[in-house]
Amino acid sequence: MRNSDRFLTAFNRIDHAMKDIVGAKDFIAFYRLIDQAKKKSPLVRKYEDDLRSYADLRNAIVHNRTSMDYVIAEPHLEVVEKIEHIDKVLAKPTCVGQLFRKRVFIFRTTDSLKYLLNVIRKQKYTQFPVYNEHNQFQGLITTVGIANWLATSLTGPQRQNRIPKLKDILQHEKKRKNYQFISRHMTIYEAEEIFKQGVERGRRFEALLITEHGRPHQKLIGIVTPIDIMKVD
Repeated sequence: MRNSDRFLTAFNRIDHAMKDIVGAKDFIAFYRLIDQAKKKSPLVRKYEDDLRSYADLRNAIVHNRTSMDYVIAEPHLEVVEKIEHIDKVLAKPTCVGQLFRKRVFIFRTTDSLKYLLNVIRKQKYTQFPVYNEHNQFQGLITTVGIANWLATSLTGPQRQNRIPKLKDILQHEKKRKNYQFISRHMTIYEAEEIFKQGVERGRRFEALLITEHGRPHQKLIGIVTPIDIMKVD
């Protein structure tokens, strides 16, 4: 199959997928379809510029075809593979539960900072979900929170001689709500959007915590950090 045929097949599938997203039954120009679909789909927003470029290329292929065997604009293989990738993820986007499900190391408010530091040394973690003795989520400790506690304890009027508990460290997180619970069914593109919107609104999330339906009382089955999401294509 020629590159142009592969390109047009993927393009038409994307066109149908976006119509499904917006619930359109009649013809809508592709550019306008992008405008409507991006309001509902983080994936369309992510690839908006590519899709607009592909619309121009599609018009060049279709409207300048001189015969069934000759196409004036034959797409490069790299372009074909990219549009096929968009077609694939738009048809079946990956969910966070598929990509980031794992055993999460959790902590108790009564655990000592020494214990947590040993975990950091061995596991290299940077986010630490903390629960109380009743398995109720209390907050997310980060290395920044630990540094804040350290700065306060060393420079404050009274130096602390006892090893602190994690409930003490939680008080030194700059923003107590530095996390959000999400459902395992959320797409990775929706998760990426949460991180982006958080930054835009001045509320940076350090992690997204995955449970079955995004509820704090449910078992923690995964965690997504900003670095994790940056590695996703």
